[in-house]
Amino acid sequence: MALFLWQLGYTSDSWATQIKNPANRIDAVRPVAQKFGGDIVDAWLSFGDYDAVALVEMPDNESMGALVLAAVSGGHLSSSKTTPLISVETGISAMKRAGEIVYPTPE
Repeated sequence: MALFLWQLGYTSDSWATQIKNPANRIDAVRPVAQKFGGDIVDAWLSFGDYDAVALVEMPDNESMGALVLAAVSGGHLSSSKTTPLISVETGISAMKRAGEIVYPTPE
């Protein structure tokens, strides 16, 4: 399974609705992620450029893309940023592989 950091911004209309009816939005989104074969590991509200962040586990990039497109198409998000995550072990393996390659520099 692949891990993704998903950063979300809500529209002002979405915030107004959530203020009137406070609820854990993850409870609504988790079944959608599960329909695509994944799950939301955890999520947090945040301050700054994004209103919420989620750690999402999905089978592949296409499944994560489908989840993002489904969420964004609802019109309640003002922004969405998805970052694929790799483990430190995978990163070290990539570093070792990179060390085996001579990358041609521009001349």
